[in-house]
Amino acid sequence: MSKKNRVGIMGGTFDPIHYGHLVTAEAARINFHLDEVIFTPAGNPPHKKNYTVTPAEHRYLMTALAINGNPYFKVSRVEIDRKGYTYTVDTLRYFAREYGKDTALFFISGADAILDILTWKDVEEILNMCTFIAATRPGYPMEKLKQKLQEIKDLYGKEVYPLEVTGMDISSTEIRRRVRENLSIKYLLPESIEMYIKKHGIYR
Repeated sequence: MSKKNRVGIMGGTFDPIHYGHLVTAEAARINFHLDEVIFTPAGNPPHKKNYTVTPAEHRYLMTALAINGNPYFKVSRVEIDRKGYTYTVDTLRYFAREYGKDTALFFISGADAILDILTWKDVEEILNMCTFIAATRPGYPMEKLKQKLQEIKDLYGKEVYPLEVTGMDISSTEIRRRVRENLSIKYLLPESIEMYIKKHGIYR
């Protein structure tokens, strides 16, 4: 019997993508022995109704620039090309079809998002299609997360695996604020993304 491929799906708005995202993806790849990690910039995420997301094409191109040169990282247009709201379950269905039964899917998410997972559309199907990785930063309040992981296990019999990631305390919100206020964003994200933001006047 051949060994299953192990593919990570890294969802997010990536508005913009930064070193926290990249370090998280690499930590997940190494710790969970993933053959590749696919970044899927969100198209029209239902949980971001209260703020205007940067046009999808900019976020896709910034993600592509950020992962350039890493043979284990890919970027997919599956969500940004989908009309209407983009739900995780639809994305996982797409990759399950694309890769088939010989591939195990892993969904990489921030721990904060996992706290809301029971409100996600078709959560039981999601948990059956993939293994969830909950990325935390050092100092994250683990007790609340552990309670949620136990609740998920009790309800659905599925494990969600926490992954502590160092150097993850960077936020896209903070980067957008710094750009608006003409503050430096150097060393928070790849130089190619910094140049792209300046060239296109994003976040001003």
